[in-house]
Amino acid sequence: MKPLPVELDELACERDQRELFASLSLTLKPGEVLQVAGPNGSGKTSLLRIMAGLLPASAGDMRYGGESVLRGSGRLAWRQQRLYIGHAPAVKGALTAEENLAWLCALSRPVDSDRIWEALAKVGLRGFEDVPCHNLSAGQKRRVALARLYLEHHPVWILDEPFTAIDKAGVAALEQHILAHAGEGGMVVLTTHHGLDHLPGVRCLDLEQVG
Repeated sequence: MKPLPVELDELACERDQRELFASLSLTLKPGEVLQVAGPNGSGKTSLLRIMAGLLPASAGDMRYGGESVLRGSGRLAWRQQRLYIGHAPAVKGALTAEENLAWLCALSRPVDSDRIWEALAKVGLRGFEDVPCHNLSAGQKRRVALARLYLEHHPVWILDEPFTAIDKAGVAALEQHILAHAGEGGMVVLTTHHGLDHLPGVRCLDLEQVG
């Protein structure tokens, strides 16, 4: 299914009676990568969680293909289109890497073990498929979460600090996978302290300059 534009319309966010940003309007088109920047506390994670449908906005709206995502009938369709991976890896320590991915993917569409093993190999975890995640390093747990990018076919990726705890080779591989997804018409919104200036076509939204 071809992705549709994502429109933010006068979006605002307030937390603990403090305005983080306001009057945020932009359009994200198929094939685009948007890096959300700004100092700590500027609302980067809050914006991503609002876009993922996990937090309410204090004002404004968001539309996908012209349908309201935050306040209208487009909410369910949007959740079927986006893949959100938060700052925490969100894997259960008692489960193996394979078991975690089988459970997470089953929330949208089940995948078989062969595909899970292939995805884990692509993120550098060949041989760790049956290791309980409490035995993995922080970087390896992050890789388990990122393996979902090879398993779940959502056109819109919303990624909060996806490069955290990843080594140089893993960073390069993830950069190329993000560019490949955009090259196929997908859309990516991400926060990162990792510089992306060397990548072609990455837009930057600085929340310090919004509102």
